[in-house]
Amino acid sequence: MATNRVLLVDDDEVVRLTLTGILEQSGFEVTCAANVVEALRRITAEPYDALLTDLHMPGAGDGLTVASAMRHVNPTAVTLLLSAYPHMEAATQAILLQADEILVKPMDAKSLVHVIKNRMEIGPVRNRQTDTVAKVLERTSGPVIQDWYKLILAERSVMSVPMSHDLRCGHLPQFFRELVARLLSSRPIVSKASVSPAATIHGMNRRRLGYTAAMLVEESRLLQVTIFKTIQNNLAVIDPSLLLAGVMTIADEVDSQLSQAMASFIADSPPDTRPHRA
Repeated sequence: MATNRVLLVDDDEVVRLTLTGILEQSGFEVTCAANVVEALRRITAEPYDALLTDLHMPGAGDGLTVASAMRHVNPTAVTLLLSAYPHMEAATQAILLQADEILVKPMDAKSLVHVIKNRMEIGPVRNRQTDTVAKVLERTSGPVIQDWYKLILAERSVMSVPMSHDLRCGHLPQFFRELVARLLSSRPIVSKASVSPAATIHGMNRRRLGYTAAMLVEESRLLQVTIFKTIQNNLAVIDPSLLLAGVMTIADEVDSQLSQAMASFIADSPPDTRPHRA
């Protein structure tokens, strides 16, 4: 049986020595590279079955450069990235479009070997199915509304005005329909916002129910937080080339609808009858 050949790339010598020992004891043939330049030279010189590379390295390029090179030169090899920052794990899921798996280090030897062998059995991921931001929000709008409602229940200032779940959340399905339509449109972010009758009605209704302007703003803030959390949780399936534009469009649309709701909220307020000082 042929020995599986692994290219290990890490600028930390201790890490290289430790991982080499672990992998060799598990039957792998390991070649090491201490930097991106050396790794690229190795990739073009000989074939490998797997790449295990640190994500962040000093000097020109990083682990993504190495992973991209391996995919181009040796597309049958599996590519695995190592990250030393556990809190970045969710954010780096978008990088899975360039790699087959992301591992958070330090990782125990048994788990590391298991992941590498399992991934090599599966083979490299190609033609990964991706979604647009619009499709993700269209698919998840129901759960997003429920997550938003949970945040609202914990917000005392907003909950000081009692109302049913349906009344509290009733405006959101239309909001998401308009948000998805905006994401699917080709309208530039800097263009004048489209008129939303639903946002206008929402502002008037909230005013008549006894909301303050601050409550209306807090509702909108929590909605934006919930939407962005959903985007973060779905980074692995979102086309990264569309991510930034999508996030900017969401922020712009949420602000636009808040502005329209606030305008009708103020217009529906009773006039200030207090005497004005000269």
